Amino acid sequence: MDDRRCLQGILYVLVNDIAWQLLPLELGFGSGQTCWRRLDRWQQAGALDQLHRILLAKLHAAGELDWTRACVDGSHVRAKKGEPRPARHRSTGGKRAASTI
Repeated sequence: MDDRRCLQGILYVLVNDIAWQLLPLELGFGSGQTCWRRLDRWQQAGALDQLHRILLAKLHAAGELDWTRACVDGSHVRAKKGEPRPARHRSTGGKRAASTI
């Protein structure tokens, strides 16, 4: 299956929010499994991140992005789980004496 048809199949699945196995073969995009494997291969190669950056740059250059309405979530940017804790240090002082009462 050629890349363009697989991309169309991937977009069809994502836009219509259907399971990969429900991609209709009669649309000519190949099987859902074929499209999913191609998507995985492109993701592993970094092609989708590169495509995303190029698309954002072109839209920004054309004045088509309204950055005041942008948001960031954990699916695109790694969310930190709080401040890192300082390392524990051993005490150099002596131990307290056991109670003699």
